[in-house]
Formats: sequence, C-alpha cells, structure tokens
Amino acid sequence: MSGCGHCGGVLDVVGNQVGRRDTCPHCGKPLRSCHNCRHFDERAPKQCKEPFAEVPSDKDAPNFCDLYQIGEGGRSDAPGKDALVSAAEALFKKR
Repeated sequence: MSGCGHCGGVLDVVGNQVGRRDTCPHCGKPLRSCHNCRHFDERAPKQCKEPFAEVPSDKDAPNFCDLYQIGEGGRSDAPGKDALVSAAEALFKKR
C-alpha cells in the first residue's frame, strides 16, 4: 500500500497512476514529487537511487521525472532499532 512521503497517510493509488497535479488527501502536498518516489533516499547521491535520473532541486515540488514510481512514503512496517536490539539480546542471552 502506498503512503505519503510527507505525512505518512495511506494513499488509494492503483498501480503508478499519479498525475502531476494530484495531491495527498491528508496533507495537500503534491504526490508526484521526489519525496513520494520509491527511488528517493536521503543518503544516496542527489537523494535518488536512480543513477540516470535528472533530479530536480526542489524535492517537494511536482515534477516530470520519467523514472517516478509511487513509494511507501513515511510509513514503515519494519521493526525499530530498539526492537532489533532486544531480539538480538534475547537470541544470544546466556542461560
């Protein structure tokens, strides 16, 4: 399920059908922006995992990127750091 990269709200998007003028129904921010793309990564060069993408300077503004794909947004179902540390300690706990 897709989520907004700004507010984490769940989006009802079928496939990759996001227009340049579409906005998040929860926060009103543009959906077709770098922050909502599955290739967006703040740690990557130019903040994009696609090496051949022409990355715009404003990551919040709507854009025409041909490589855009709606991402999971701010939502994360992965366990947090504390949960992982607790699981590792339980695994290696001496009896």
